[in-house]
Amino acid sequence: MKLLSRAEEYILLSVWRLRDEAYGVSILEQVSKVTGYQWEIGTIYMPLEKLRKKGYVDKIKGEPTPERGGRSKFYYRLTNKGKKALREIRSVQENVWEGVPNIAFD
Repeated sequence: MKLLSRAEEYILLSVWRLRDEAYGVSILEQVSKVTGYQWEIGTIYMPLEKLRKKGYVDKIKGEPTPERGGRSKFYYRLTNKGKKALREIRSVQENVWEGVPNIAFD
């Protein structure tokens, strides 16, 4: 099993949450929101391309829009292989944390 990087995990989870609205900027906003850090747009597109090449997401060209000067957005959709990768990484994370007591600050 090849584990996802944290960035790949966050991006795949964002694609899953956003469903039909998963495109570059919306994914960036979602990842930034859930992590509490402002991600740069470039930190989204490189992992997205890797995830596409691995077969974890499909890239779909949308219709041209006037607000984008007639250019199309590219949307991303989680594949079954991507869902499987998320299930595997979740299982690994649960195993890693199993038995670890709550971390308290004194």
